[in-house]
Amino acid sequence: MARMYARRRGKSSSVRPYRKEAPSWSNMDIKGIEKVVIELRKEGVSSSRIGLILRDRYGVPDIKLVTGGKRIGDILKAYKMESSIPEDLRDIMIKALGLRKHLSENPNDLHNKRQLHLMESKIRRLVKYYTGTGRLPAGWTYKPETTEILLSR
Repeated sequence: MARMYARRRGKSSSVRPYRKEAPSWSNMDIKGIEKVVIELRKEGVSSSRIGLILRDRYGVPDIKLVTGGKRIGDILKAYKMESSIPEDLRDIMIKALGLRKHLSENPNDLHNKRQLHLMESKIRRLVKYYTGTGRLPAGWTYKPETTEILLSR
């Protein structure tokens, strides 16, 4: 998401080269990639980490180019291995949980109290988006009290 509460612009970063097909030096096929993705997911690796492992260990620069437009999430969905909570939402909820624990020990930390408010508003915006797109059930709401139980699944 964009920076809403800071008056800075985001970091400028390099742009991936424009390609329509996989480079010739990429030597993995679709079946091999799917097999690796499924094995890594069974080990409990997140989808973003799977992409990094495929890039670094197996030499797959872009999974969508090699698999013909399928993303890691699409592969996991086809094998019914996707997580119930989207990965970005889960990561922000873990951060908010850690910040809540910190604030319970340090109640006068006003800067982090504000950051917790900003983080939880970001969580609510993501929940609104994911319930609207059907990725989360319609009545799903974020409750800080039950977050730890929800994330332990």
